[in-house]
Amino acid sequence: MAREFKRTDRVGDALQRSISQFIQQEIRDPRIGMVNVNDVTVTRDFAYAKIFVTFVGRETDEECKAALAVLNKASGFLRTLVAKDLDLRTTPRLQFVYDTTTVRGNQLANLIERAVADDKSKHVDDDIEQ
Repeated sequence: MAREFKRTDRVGDALQRSISQFIQQEIRDPRIGMVNVNDVTVTRDFAYAKIFVTFVGRETDEECKAALAVLNKASGFLRTLVAKDLDLRTTPRLQFVYDTTTVRGNQLANLIERAVADDKSKHVDDDIEQ
């Protein structure tokens, strides 16, 4: 019988919970602000972990890059905290990556809403003329 979840997925979920908690409680840099940890992918040998994050309230790319640089600089500190929290043989090296999927999703949703509103206004105008 095959396993339902891979071990890398389970470790990624545990890392996501642990890292999001430590960022909220231990990192005190105001350049970061509020961080959403969207996903964590772990390599098969558990040597590296990519943490996909978005920043709430950061609108420009420069602010996001600065916050991402702060997180990557603090990755060693966060790795130490994760090693104490989780019982893993090797704690993966953490690499933070800015996740643009939510931003792009919001842009696409706005475009769709605008197109639907334009279409409705054209049909209303056509109905009034007839």
